[in-house]
Amino acid sequence: MDEYLRRLRDGTLKLYALEKELAPGDAIATRRRFIEEETGVTLDRVGDCSIALDSVVKKNCENMIGTIQVPLGVAGPIRIKGEYADGTLYLPLATTEGALIASVNRGCSLITAAGGADVRILKDGMTRAPVFAADSIVHAKEVCEWIMSHEAEIRAEAESTTRFGKLTGIEVTTAGTSVFVRLSFFTGDAMGMNMVTIASAKASELISRETGARLIALSGNWCTDKKPAAVNVVLGRGKTVSAGVLLSQDLISRVLKTDAPSLLEVNTRKNLVGSARAGSYGFNAHAANIVAAMFIACGQDPAHVVEGSLCLTTVDPAPAGVYVSVTLPALPVGTVGGGTSVETQAECLRMLGVFGGGDPPGSHAKKLAEIIAAGVLAGELSLLGALAAQHLARAHSTLGR
Repeated sequence: MDEYLRRLRDGTLKLYALEKELAPGDAIATRRRFIEEETGVTLDRVGDCSIALDSVVKKNCENMIGTIQVPLGVAGPIRIKGEYADGTLYLPLATTEGALIASVNRGCSLITAAGGADVRILKDGMTRAPVFAADSIVHAKEVCEWIMSHEAEIRAEAESTTRFGKLTGIEVTTAGTSVFVRLSFFTGDAMGMNMVTIASAKASELISRETGARLIALSGNWCTDKKPAAVNVVLGRGKTVSAGVLLSQDLISRVLKTDAPSLLEVNTRKNLVGSARAGSYGFNAHAANIVAAMFIACGQDPAHVVEGSLCLTTVDPAPAGVYVSVTLPALPVGTVGGGTSVETQAECLRMLGVFGGGDPPGSHAKKLAEIIAAGVLAGELSLLGALAAQHLARAHSTLGR
């Protein structure tokens, strides 16, 4: 190791090149030692890795020095009545926020006591939106018209790059001479960003060649990836999924220690009016909490919590209580690729029965989306109940947070 450290210090060896000369474990240990020397900080815990390193350094993490461990808990059991997730499950949640899992756990108990959460996938399509430059606004309109009248040719080009990807929709818009083309794909059990980027590149070559529009960037931000955006609220991105449950007044009183009118008023004034007054794209209590915890546990891209936070929570009056639902318009999830093959995350996916590709293709990713939506519903119910009963501060104080 000393020789490699010397070369790192004098600049004849770069940190990123260690794997070219050393086995993954040795490369990581050497890089970590160098960073320890540079910063004066001991990184023994960071170096305590339980995952296999060979594939991770090739597919998931560059310049790796170790791992960060996030506490993992479970909430449940929760009864889910979806088209893909149908049964009783425990939800893996990776978080450092005290009281979160306890809160979700209470929501799971409430949902199960009520007979289970109805869950449905409403839309499924990962998007990429290249931006092109036209010569004038007249040319921009001509480009749009050509695209919309040649969908079959664009589909053939895009789908020639993938076994599972299917182009399911095209939307076009302009801003002056900029032409944005939002391509939506079914991506099987993959979250699909790499798949749709490659397919969109092929489609863009055809569009440029036939229309004379110049491709400026494969992502023109009308996709919209990892940024809060109204287009994702309206049109959806990834999985659009809803979960709901009918709660009786008796259950609300026993589990949440409040009543149906109070639950409805908190949701209206906080989640709907309060969010509107704030100009928020998310009309919910804390959906991102559950999305983030399950994303980290299940090997999803944590940055897509941005899209996952665009949740709309509704409470409708019902004859014997209320019907509470959540709608997540943009939930990008997958059960193959990305971080899903890292052993710890793979174990969580197996716990949910969704690891790897499903039969038929896409069924595992849709099942995972349904499970996450049910978890979000549980979290919303519990926090709304705590707020309605004026128990929020007390709960955090009791749990020592």
